[in-house]
Amino acid sequence: MKVVYDPTRITYRRLLEAFFKMHDPTQVGGQGPDMGSQYRSGIWTANEAQQREAEAFIRELTESKRFPKKIVTQVEPAKTFYPAEEYHQDYIEKTGAFCHVANPW
Repeated sequence: MKVVYDPTRITYRRLLEAFFKMHDPTQVGGQGPDMGSQYRSGIWTANEAQQREAEAFIRELTESKRFPKKIVTQVEPAKTFYPAEEYHQDYIEKTGAFCHVANPW
């Protein structure tokens, strides 16, 4: 998913907080029943400032022991973005499916 945001309305940190509340950043190789590298926990950053902030946020979470297992979320510079196929667009609205994760937040 590509997130475009207005930093005058929401901070990058707030987006990071939401991201880590929405999924299990300790699950290796996928999320829930969806396994494979395309489902891994990752943050693809637009610039070095985002990279540093994401890495610092993960260190903060790790040091706080918020999660019982190691955070495996990868942080990498963004490359070419490829939109998903049409049947994956607006997936929750189309299917009503939403994966709730047991999260310590």
